[in-house]
Amino acid sequence: MLVLLILHLVAALLAPLLVRIWGPRACLLLALAPAATLGWAVAHTGSVRDGGAVVETYPWITQLHLDLALRVTTLSWVMLLLVGGVGALVLVYSARYFEPGSVGLARFAAVMVAFAGAMVGLVVSDDLLLLYVFWELTTVFSYLLIGHSTERRSSRWAAAQALTVTTLGGLAMLVGFLLLGHHAGGYRWSAVAAAPLPGGGYLATAVLLVLAGALAKSAVFPFNAWLPVAMAAPTPVSAYLHAAAMVKAGVFLLGLLGPALAPAGPWRPVTVVAGLVTLVIGGWAALRQTDLKLLLAYGTVSQLGLLVAVFGAGTPKAALAGVAMLVAHALFKAALFLVVGILDHEAGTRDLRDLSGVGRAAPVLAAVAGLAAASMAGVPPLIGFVGKEAVLAAFTGDPLVLAVLVAGSALTVAYSIRFLWGAFGTRPGVPDTEVARPPAAMLGPPVVLAVAGLVTGPAAGWLSGLFEPYAELFGPVEEHLALWHGPTAALGLSALVLAGGVVLHLVRGPLAPVLARLRSPVGGNQGYEWVTHRFDLLAIEVTGATQRGSLPQYLGTVLVALVLVPGTAMVATAPWRVDLAPWDNPAQLVVCVVIAVAAVLAVGARRRLTAMLLVGVTGYGTAMMFVLYGAPDLALTQFLVETATIAVFVLVLRRLPERFSARPLRRSRWVRRCVGVAAGLVMAGLALAASGARRAPSISAAFPDLSAAEGYGRNVVNVTLVDIRAWDTMGELAVLVVTATGVASLIFERSRTGPRPRRPQPAGLRDGDRRTVWLRGGQTLRERRRSIVFEVVTRLIFHTMLLFSLFLLFSGHNAPGGGFSGGLVAGLALTLRYLAGGRYELAEAAPVGAGMVLGAGLAVSVGSGVVGLALAGDVLQSVKVDLWLPLVGHFYLVTSLFFDIGVYLVVVGLVLDILRSLGAEVDRHVEAAGEPGRGLTVQREGGS
Repeated sequence: MLVLLILHLVAALLAPLLVRIWGPRACLLLALAPAATLGWAVAHTGSVRDGGAVVETYPWITQLHLDLALRVTTLSWVMLLLVGGVGALVLVYSARYFEPGSVGLARFAAVMVAFAGAMVGLVVSDDLLLLYVFWELTTVFSYLLIGHSTERRSSRWAAAQALTVTTLGGLAMLVGFLLLGHHAGGYRWSAVAAAPLPGGGYLATAVLLVLAGALAKSAVFPFNAWLPVAMAAPTPVSAYLHAAAMVKAGVFLLGLLGPALAPAGPWRPVTVVAGLVTLVIGGWAALRQTDLKLLLAYGTVSQLGLLVAVFGAGTPKAALAGVAMLVAHALFKAALFLVVGILDHEAGTRDLRDLSGVGRAAPVLAAVAGLAAASMAGVPPLIGFVGKEAVLAAFTGDPLVLAVLVAGSALTVAYSIRFLWGAFGTRPGVPDTEVARPPAAMLGPPVVLAVAGLVTGPAAGWLSGLFEPYAELFGPVEEHLALWHGPTAALGLSALVLAGGVVLHLVRGPLAPVLARLRSPVGGNQGYEWVTHRFDLLAIEVTGATQRGSLPQYLGTVLVALVLVPGTAMVATAPWRVDLAPWDNPAQLVVCVVIAVAAVLAVGARRRLTAMLLVGVTGYGTAMMFVLYGAPDLALTQFLVETATIAVFVLVLRRLPERFSARPLRRSRWVRRCVGVAAGLVMAGLALAASGARRAPSISAAFPDLSAAEGYGRNVVNVTLVDIRAWDTMGELAVLVVTATGVASLIFERSRTGPRPRRPQPAGLRDGDRRTVWLRGGQTLRERRRSIVFEVVTRLIFHTMLLFSLFLLFSGHNAPGGGFSGGLVAGLALTLRYLAGGRYELAEAAPVGAGMVLGAGLAVSVGSGVVGLALAGDVLQSVKVDLWLPLVGHFYLVTSLFFDIGVYLVVVGLVLDILRSLGAEVDRHVEAAGEPGRGLTVQREGGS
């Protein structure tokens, strides 16, 4: 099973390349991925025939006891057949449905295969949390598929509506899963179902939350409005997602959880009532449609309501009938959607008012549609009849439910006839529609599906033996699936359903005004739009009341909440239980006083530069505290970070007024001081409480030995970053790259990967002038902005700083330093060049794009992890390599050094991005606006 998931992933990644090479024909090759799922399921038929299971388990997150637990039983085996078989046929169909050069075809192919893989993962997951992961993946992929035509507003709206409804339902379902798993002590469903379930309101709440997710996914009332809107998707998407795959996920979840949760109080009332309501309103709405695709969409809603009601009943008869209907619906509805796609593709319309005589022009297509529609209506000997009769037989003891089922099934027959009559009948007064002969690749898939519906009907007895192990989970199975049970009540009801549907179609003329008037006063889409509009208004009001654009107000709100909530709880409970000493060294008291004084003065400072320097004093004071506590690595990093932060502040302050505004007034400054002191006391108390709350021994006690034995280094801090907790560092690197991209996107109006800025010719300097200059970029600055001393010092120490950064990089494994510290030193060297010579000097110092440096750093770090996997068997595992060189002798390298080199490059790239956005790009804006500041006297084309 894991191989199937990997196969779909690889196929999805290769899909854009294959489409670029072969165009739509690449879908034929991509169809092999879902076809492999079908073949796997067929090959394991014997394993699940007698109620057995195919189980695979792979360790994943061991600390959370979360494994890749995969399990296939009867129901999931049936779903694999549908997901794989229909998925392969739809991709074959897509190879001719799309024209060469179709916009977004590569994206469609990749997402379609990825969606098929997500569905495979969903139906084979035994762990509820893993199931939720695949559940949300199907939601995201369906959003991309429904919104395939990004240029159309209707597609974007439909995709957003489907995403919103199914995601909210999925979040509710996740909470239900968490409740069930928390009670059971694990999330493996096979274990949760076997353990005693909670009782009372706890179980009822969990069940209602899970049902919300299932009903939203399967478009069942009151979440039924999104599916018809989703018909904005291409027809292959509708045939797969909305007939055989995505919408079946909710039904599958009900079938999976039903054996354990059906006895719970709200299960049967909610599922049966919601399902029956959906059955009727969906069928009634289908009769009003003139768009064949919308007719099938509302018919799908109706049939999903039937499936939910049947699976929710929780009886052996209903379970067996539900599986039969699940298979029947996938076969006939996918076939009908594909037929509509052919009509739209070859006739240019799917409006039944414009179609006439198509049955004579395309008899094979009409025959295929006739078989599929007959199965949908429940006409023998098709599989739809077997499933429908089994459903009626399962509810013969409940007259009210049975009456609704008969009425809803009669509506199904009526809109099935309406579909055939509208698509292939001859309409008086309407000219015959010209229909081109469909290609075999388009006609073949619906033919296969329709014939499968015909063949499986007489084979119902054999299928019953395959499906019954699932039904036996609810109790003993007394009746079996069969094409002929003799003269039974269910057979009579089936005949009544067919007759009622025919009558409804015959009286469609007089019935049309009734159909037009009998509708809900508020449609599903209107309700959705009203709710989302109200949420938008609420968001605007809340944002207007709270987001005033004042950073001090935001920070003050956060700090006041910190003081009131955890601070009050801390004072009430006094959780600290540690012995305190005033200081270990008197110098610590001196540094603390300096930090406190600087912080208090910063609050009252009126100049921005003064406030920045005072805040910098607090940072340097913190670094001194690290020195006094014997943490040179932390002290070095703090010094460098504080220096880099001051440099960034300098870049920003150039665009801000020299002084703060007249506010804050004296009284508000005292309020801020009080809030700051209170927040500091609360944080100190929380730190004491946290340090005194430890009960288990600290894992860091083993780090010194691990750093020497496993990381081959004596600097515990650096080895921890690049080896022991390298995954954390990898995540931080990704955050740094995202931060750099965000900063650049907020500042740059042009691509940051554009051409390197060309240094202009300074005024007064002729071409033949060979004067020696300290910094070539410094010549572009106005004389009053230049400092020869600064330029000389920069020229003298720049290369020394770079060498020092490399020394920190290579010595960090055994001494204070490392890639982060080295990168900061190199970044400060570049900052020095920029401050001394401007943006052109920065281009001279770093003639490379910041994005390239960031990408290279991330690639080197990831690559070092792959090297560890190849050499040691674990990602990011350090490996020691012994080397010998003449004049050097024996020495060794550790592979984590390359991880540190990646850190170095990412930090340098981040600083370079900030210098070119907050520095160089802001300079360009200033020059373009003609504002005073770091101006240039340059020789320009056509003048100076």
